[in-house]
Order: sequence, then C-alpha cells, then structure tokens
Amino acid sequence: MQHTDTLILVSHPLCPYVQRAAISLAEKGVPFERVDIDLADKPDWFKAISPLGKVPLLRVRQAGDETIIFESAVILEFLEETQANPLHPADPYVRARHRAWIEYGSAILNAIGRFYSAPSEAGFLAESSALSAMFGRLEAELADDTPRRGPWFAGSRFSLVDAVYGPVFRYLDAFDRIGDFGILEGKPLVQAWRKALSGRPSIRQAVAPDYPQRLHAFLRAKGSFLSSLIRQGDPATALRQALPA
Repeated sequence: MQHTDTLILVSHPLCPYVQRAAISLAEKGVPFERVDIDLADKPDWFKAISPLGKVPLLRVRQAGDETIIFESAVILEFLEETQANPLHPADPYVRARHRAWIEYGSAILNAIGRFYSAPSEAGFLAESSALSAMFGRLEAELADDTPRRGPWFAGSRFSLVDAVYGPVFRYLDAFDRIGDFGILEGKPLVQAWRKALSGRPSIRQAVAPDYPQRLHAFLRAKGSFLSSLIRQGDPATALRQALPA
C-alpha cells in the first residue's frame, strides 16, 4: 500500500472487535481515522456498505477508489498483508497456531457475552464456571510454552494474539469493579499476561477515556443477573435500602 491511502475505521465505542483493529493499526504505526456510529440507530450510509450490519468496517480510500473490508479477522489479515511491522510470526506452523488462538479469543468473547447476559443466578454461575474453564485451557497453553521469554503470548514479541486478548481482559476489569467472581483464580500465567497487556499503550488507547463508565452503564441496563448485582452495589440503591419506608 502507498502512504497516500486513507484508512477509516468505522467503530462503536464498546465493540471489542473494533479494538483489535485499532490496536493492530497503532502497533504498525499506521495513521487512521476512527468514526463511531450508533448500532441502535444505524445511519443509512453504514447500512449501504456493511453487508452484516456490524462493526468494525475498514474503509480504504486509494486514488479515488474505495474498498470496504468487513469482519475483524479479515481486517487484521489485510493489514498484515499491506502494512509494515508484521504482528504475525513468519513461520507458517506458528502462524496457524496463532490464528487458532485468535479464534479461541473470539469464543471467549462469546462466553463473556453469555456471562453478562445470563438472566438468573443459576445461569450466571454456570456461565462463570464455563468462562473460568476456558481461561484454564489458556493457562495450560501458556504453561506448555515455558520457560517463557517475555510477557506476551509468544514470549518477547507482541503479536496479533495479544491484540485480540487485550479487549478480552478489559471486560474482566469491568467485572472486577462489580465483584470478585474468581474467573482467573489459580491461573498465574494468564494473570501475568493480563497485567502486561493492560500496560501496553496500543491497548490502553484503543478505547476512549470514558469507556469504563460506558461499559458499566451498558452492563447495568442489561436486565441480567449481573445487572442486579451492579444495582445492589450502586450508592444510590444502597441509600434507598437504608432509608425507612
């Protein structure tokens, strides 16, 4: 690609899949514009260019033409093929393993969605257990790779796997503010990886400063069991419960 290309990342403030693309672009040092849309009220121009009606979209403008790329995994691969500073390993066997664990990261995001959407306590506990087990499998994978040479998934080299799990762990930050659900208990390698990712500038800057407040409000309004825990912990709710009827 030539430097005259203009990259526009169509985004939603809370979407973890958008964050992957933003992290990759930042790690590669590629300038881009980010445009947020309201997925509850999708603009007509977005519906016209998004076959699945989802974000992220990458609009690539080059010499008067525009190419629309949709689906985060495809966007990540496109950036690998067209931009400098590759985040994938060069070895095809290692690269395939990385792609597989990226897919696993998407499966964890689906499990996180089931966790925060579970309507009952029983469902919530079941989803919490399932999520903990998924991170347990990740802990075993990291353990197989010891001695570890650095803080990232592949040791000392930051990769696309790291870009994918940064947004995953960001959800756990939000859950930790609500309660201790023990999801990463007994998983020291995953916990160390989470801590390293939380300090990476590209990951910190992939969301707006008000992201924690936005996510908290989204979770609170969900009408799920987790929502009820949030409302019980809110100062205003606690004050109402303390007041005489």
